[in-house]
Amino acid sequence: MRAGENRVWLLHIAVVLVILALHFVLPPYHHGILARVMVLAILAMGYNFAFGYTGLLSLGHALFFGAGMYAMGLGITGLGLSPGIAVLFAIVCSVLVSAIIGSLALRTAGVSLMIVTLMFAQAGWYLILYFGEITRGDEGFVIPQAQRLVAGIDLADSNNRYLIALILFAIVLFTTLKLVRSSFGKALVAIRENEERAKMLGYNVFAYKLGAIIVSGTISGLAGAAYGLLFGYVGATFASVQYSILPLLWVLLGGASTILGPFVGTLFMTYLIDISSEFTEAYLLVAGVILVLLTLFARQGIVGEVKKRFAPWLP
Repeated sequence: MRAGENRVWLLHIAVVLVILALHFVLPPYHHGILARVMVLAILAMGYNFAFGYTGLLSLGHALFFGAGMYAMGLGITGLGLSPGIAVLFAIVCSVLVSAIIGSLALRTAGVSLMIVTLMFAQAGWYLILYFGEITRGDEGFVIPQAQRLVAGIDLADSNNRYLIALILFAIVLFTTLKLVRSSFGKALVAIRENEERAKMLGYNVFAYKLGAIIVSGTISGLAGAAYGLLFGYVGATFASVQYSILPLLWVLLGGASTILGPFVGTLFMTYLIDISSEFTEAYLLVAGVILVLLTLFARQGIVGEVKKRFAPWLP
């Protein structure tokens, strides 16, 4: 058992080290893409914690992503906070938003939960547009380079941005790995597999689900804050419904209820669209066909199929 535990941790450490090594060999174009992928993979990992490990199908994670992004951005430009404090402020706001939304949305289940979370996310998006004098509405706002310095480190620099994105990605990756292998994570899986039996065993199902939503929403909020800070832009687009659908798609492609699946799914889809757009204007059609084929022949997702066929020990 100990050997299997070590193998799991070594694999994930190796993934982080490979991404670190790519920092020194990638050309600038792919350097920027991979930095973006790592930040969006954090959003996907947050979504996977609720969907993959707890079975909560949500279409409201754009609200958490946008809440973190706007809390950070407005904290810097409106409240004069330093970037580090602004990120902490964004995390606190994400905890509060996810706790409130979770406590209300979890009164429903299944398709109803999906619809309710979508409605909350849309309400958040409309609030951003309604308070356009503060949020700048559809136009959004840029965070000046001078306000993107952390301990003298310029986050507008591509090298620094890559390394900070990697550090955040690694923190969330290992934290998620630790959580899903803990008693808390195992209880969530038990609830996902058979909620009624979990109740019979004495689990407070509502409390565990709410905890999962809070963890998921906080991770997603951190992703939003990191994206806005590293790439210097905060906009309403990031709170729109597409940023609720995209993490679901990334998780399904990579493999739900796997730790590395969200990253692999985000990486695959990003490069699929990027490469196909070089050959045709109908790149979304090409991407759609390939995604349908993957859905038909790799129903567990990329990492999920690897886990099913070759490595059942993968978390």
